[in-house]
Parts: sequence; C-alpha cells; structure tokens
Amino acid sequence: MLMTTNQPPEPLTPAKATEILHANFAPWILALNLTVEQTTPTHTTVRLPWSPSLAREGGTLCGQALMAAADTTTVLAISAARGAFCPMTTVQQNTTFQRPIQEKDVLITAHITKLGRTLAFTDITMTPPPTPGDPQSPPAAHATTVYAILG
Repeated sequence: MLMTTNQPPEPLTPAKATEILHANFAPWILALNLTVEQTTPTHTTVRLPWSPSLAREGGTLCGQALMAAADTTTVLAISAARGAFCPMTTVQQNTTFQRPIQEKDVLITAHITKLGRTLAFTDITMTPPPTPGDPQSPPAAHATTVYAILG
C-alpha cells in the first residue's frame, strides 16, 4: 500500500480485522475460532477460546495453537497499524512458554515495536483473561515476530 500523504491510515476496527481474518487465513487457522477483541494502530488483541481439541495430554493448551494464534494476531496488528491488509510473511517467530494453560481462554496481544516499509517487528503476550479471584494473571507465553511486508 503506497501512502501519498502524511495522513494516518483510517483506524482498523475489530469488525474489519475479523473480515481480514476470514478472507486471508487457512481453514485450520479459522478452526481456532479466534475473536478480535481490540485493534489500535499500536496493538491488537485476539481471544483464543479454550477447546479440548487444542489440548495435549494432561489437558494443557498445546504450544502449536498458541504459536499459530500469535502469528495470526501479528498479521492483524500489522494490518491495523497500516490501516489495511497487505501481503506479508513471517520471517522469524520466537516463543517462550512460561506456564501451562488449562481450560481457559487466552488473550493474545501483539504490540508493534517497529513498522517499516519492508519489515515489521512485534512483541506478543499470551495471557489468560482476568477472573474475579485472579484479576491479573501473569503471561503464560511471550513471543516476538519479524514480518516481511510484501505489498
């Protein structure tokens, strides 16, 4: 997307980010049932709902589902920062799992740390949502991504 003015892009709403999700991702990503919770030009939050089909032995949410959700959230965050979707691809993703998640949704928040013409960098936290008895859950996982912007 070529910007010819110094005007910031139109804000990308959660509804528009959801349209981007359904129009541009593989069926197995859509099967995660991700829900876009919030979009801003600097960060996007997506909810990965708990599902026994995403659990590994012992009932812990599998790391592959978390990594796929983090990668998907990154695309939506970059789209929100640019004001629209454009072709892009993962260059690098580094994930650290800090504690298991069992029978809880996960909020995945991707913060844009740098958005250039050809590369974007994000910092991602994956945290169970607050509950009445546990208002500030510590992150369950953390990731960083680097994306090549192709359009």
